[in-house]
Amino acid sequence: MGVNCDKPQRWKRDIALSVDLYNEWFLNFAPSTYRDERGRATDKVEAMLSRTAHLQKLTLRELSEHPSILFGLRMCTAPPIARDRLVGLARVPRALVDKMEKDDCLPAQMDKATVDKDLERIVAMIRRLLDVDIFPWLAENREPTSQETYRAATVVADRLCGANANPIIRNAQEQRQLRRIKEWLEARGFTDLSGGVAMKDLQAGTFAFRLNVPGMKEDHKPVNIPVDAVVMPQGAKANQLPVLIEAKSAGDFANTNKRRKEEATKIGQLRKMYTDAVQYVLFLCGYFDSGYLGYEAAEGIDWVWEHRMDDLKRLGL
Repeated sequence: MGVNCDKPQRWKRDIALSVDLYNEWFLNFAPSTYRDERGRATDKVEAMLSRTAHLQKLTLRELSEHPSILFGLRMCTAPPIARDRLVGLARVPRALVDKMEKDDCLPAQMDKATVDKDLERIVAMIRRLLDVDIFPWLAENREPTSQETYRAATVVADRLCGANANPIIRNAQEQRQLRRIKEWLEARGFTDLSGGVAMKDLQAGTFAFRLNVPGMKEDHKPVNIPVDAVVMPQGAKANQLPVLIEAKSAGDFANTNKRRKEEATKIGQLRKMYTDAVQYVLFLCGYFDSGYLGYEAAEGIDWVWEHRMDDLKRLGL
C-alpha cells in the first residue's frame, strides 16, 4: 500500500495545505534570504571593481583569475546581456562561457592562446557595452567617489540577484527541507553520516545527504544518480536497501510539470539496478497540482508532504 500516491481523495486538501506552507515560508523568510544574497553579491562586485580600477583597467587577466565574475560583468552592460547574446556578439564558444560562469574556471582542454584571444574578445565587448549611467566616471575619465562605487555595486548586485532570483529562493528552500528531514530523523535516534560515506556503508539507523547512488541506464551502462537523502531504517536487515528521498519545492504550478520527467528517469534507472524493491519517494512542499501527482503516481513514485512529515513512518523510518 502506498503512502500518498494511491489516495487521490486526499490530494486536493494536501495541495492546498502544501501551497499554504510554501507561501508562509516565502513571506516570512524569502525577502531576508534575497537581501542576504544581494549583500554578498554587492561585496563581490565591489571587489571586482577594486581589482579592475573600477572597470578602467578591465583585462583578460581578471577573467583568467576570476572566471565566474563574467556573470557580474554581463550585468554591467546596457542593456544587461544574456549568456547566449554574449556568445554571439563576442563570437566565442558557448562552452567557454558556460565553464567560466558555472565552474569558475577555464576549459582545460582548450589551447591557452585560443582562450586568451576569446577572453580578449569578451573584454572588448563588455567594455563597449558598459553602462555609463551606472559607471559615470568612465565617460568622464576620472576616479569614482566611494558613494558612486557602492551605488554601482548595489545596482549590479540587484541585477545579478534579479536574474538569479528563482535559484536563490529554490536553494534556500531546499536547504530548509533537508534541515527538516534531519531534525525529524535525529529526533527518532538516527545518526547523520553525511560527508564522504557511500550508500553501501550506511548501517541501520543512519542517513546521509547528497549521495550519488549507483543506477543503470536502459543500455545497461552504469550511472550515478544524485539523491538528496539516503536513509537506512532502524532494524534494517542485511542487504536491505535504504529509503531514497528527493526534496522538491515549487513556487508555482507551471514549473513542476516541466520537472516531473526527471524523477521518472531516476526511478527507471534505480529499478534497472535494484528492481521494484527500491523505495524512492519525494518530499514535497509548495505548488504540486493533481496533474503532477497523477503523473508521478503512474510512474510508481510515492511522496510525503512536508506538512505531514510523520508519513515517513510508513516507509519504515
